[in-house]
Amino acid sequence: MDSTETTTQTTSTHAAARRVAIVAGGSGGIGSAVVHRLAADGMTVVVHYAGNPERAERIAAEVNASGGTAVALPGDVADETEMKALFDEVERRFGGVDVVVNTAGIMLLAPLAEMDLESFDRMHRVNVRGTFIVSQLAARRLRRGGALINFSTSVTKLQFPHYAAYTATKGAVQAMTLILARELRGRDVTVNVVAPGPTATPLFLEGKSEQEVQGLANAAPLERLGTPEDVAASVAFLAGADGRWVNGQVLYANGGIG
Repeated sequence: MDSTETTTQTTSTHAAARRVAIVAGGSGGIGSAVVHRLAADGMTVVVHYAGNPERAERIAAEVNASGGTAVALPGDVADETEMKALFDEVERRFGGVDVVVNTAGIMLLAPLAEMDLESFDRMHRVNVRGTFIVSQLAARRLRRGGALINFSTSVTKLQFPHYAAYTATKGAVQAMTLILARELRGRDVTVNVVAPGPTATPLFLEGKSEQEVQGLANAAPLERLGTPEDVAASVAFLAGADGRWVNGQVLYANGGIG
């Protein structure tokens, strides 16, 4: 066997061993950081997007340019047919799915007495129905040794005013995720929730004054906002070998704010 054949076999073996991750909402602020982190950890990453193909394609191109492997694929998280098609395509291209991270979500804020029902329903469609569909597909498709990581919020504990409707959706996410962890007994699949605190993303910063942002930054003992990379590190832990004994838990990635 010559050196070319040896190199080809080694490359094929490495490709076969590479874990495959789907990051729902991978074109978002935290989602894109998760994509880059999982790719840096050696995973093939699917950058899921709903409404911003250019950004998703750019993120995938950045990963590929740095030596990783990523593709961008579309789908409405709340549409079971579209998300099933996405999982089917990932399995067709890469042979299976090992990690599913669902960062997809929307946040609309108002006092409970003033929140319009259309906004309330929009959040439930994406945050609750979307999480249910992604979790159901993950439960059916993840290979042994896999991991599902859903996203909640630290506001479930902090109880900030104006967050009632949004936090209600994330309370539902936590409940269904922690029960799913018990339902997957015997599958060797971990199921957890990451609950970020105030994190410097466009979603969080939108509509907040500089004073409000600084007040939230100072609330944490570490006296700063979290970064998307901080949150991505928590996801990488739960998705990797070192997180295999953590299952059915909520990880509050918030700098100690509450």
